[in-house]
Amino acid sequence: MSACTPDLIQLAQSIKIWGQELGFAHVGIAGVDLGEHEHHLQRWLDAGYQGEMEYLGAHGSKRAHPEQLIPGTVRVVSLRMDYLPGDTQMAQRLAQPEKAYVSRYALGRDYHKLVRKRVQFLADRIQEAIGPFGYRAFVDSAPVLEKALAEQAGLGWIGKNTLLLNRKAGSYFFLAELFVDLPLPVDEATTSEHCGRCQACLDICPTQAFVGPYVLDARRCISYLTIELRGPIPVELRSKMGNRVFGCDDCQIVCPWNRFARHSQEQDFQPRHGLENAELAEMFLWDERTFLRKTEGGPLRRAGYERWLRNLAVGLGNAPSTIPVIEALKARREDASELVREHVEWALAQHGVS
Repeated sequence: MSACTPDLIQLAQSIKIWGQELGFAHVGIAGVDLGEHEHHLQRWLDAGYQGEMEYLGAHGSKRAHPEQLIPGTVRVVSLRMDYLPGDTQMAQRLAQPEKAYVSRYALGRDYHKLVRKRVQFLADRIQEAIGPFGYRAFVDSAPVLEKALAEQAGLGWIGKNTLLLNRKAGSYFFLAELFVDLPLPVDEATTSEHCGRCQACLDICPTQAFVGPYVLDARRCISYLTIELRGPIPVELRSKMGNRVFGCDDCQIVCPWNRFARHSQEQDFQPRHGLENAELAEMFLWDERTFLRKTEGGPLRRAGYERWLRNLAVGLGNAPSTIPVIEALKARREDASELVREHVEWALAQHGVS
């Protein structure tokens, strides 16, 4: 098949239909020229905003050049899968400081395997239709500028909070990519952003992590602090974290476009083990075996037990000075981890306990 033939046009249409049949809410096709996005990434890296996420600066120019990452790639099929698991009362939980707030994408099973399997099914479907072709599937697993590619594929625009926004679906969704060597017709890029004068996401950020519109200093972002950061959380940011113990959704909760966010029907994305309504003090008393059992197959495993306790200690330091909170913290005063002990002592000091 050569470029722009009816066969390729029909194949592109079929790929979108097959993707939707596999549970993807939106499928688009992009070229491999990401233009200004490469320069934006380099400026961001040069400013040091990536913190300990050294991998974001690795792989040279491959991150912005799909054809270098996977030689032979000429198109990228970009896919969106919604994850919001029904009404999980986000604002209400943030207003209950004794509760643990877990980012809503992390309440269910880890999305990587599920989404990647669906992308592989799509590749298999294409192969059944046309025979062998070159491809690679990615789900947040390689140096890929997924939001830039999704923007190029018409799935939305990168908003002031640096997330991809869609006029009909907000931002509560996962992205995936299928790199292909097929010269499929590309979709029209989302060239005009629709944030307008709104900057609710910038204003609401608890730690003021946004340097300005479209620029996030990850070193101050609660998602980074609770998931990526390996050592102590900066003291000056702890009180600002409230009860957010794994990720943060504030800049999404206030986004007007998320009025149109759709609830996912995927069972794997539904809350498990009561994480959407859990008490900080109760989870802080989990031993490592309990942690491993209740986080099996879920995103929380990424933090690991030690950092999970670190995050909970900060949450408890920001919680009301109740007997369960104080007793939970005292119970870990002699924890084997120096990292945990340091955060426990900070938390107790917040309650006036020496």
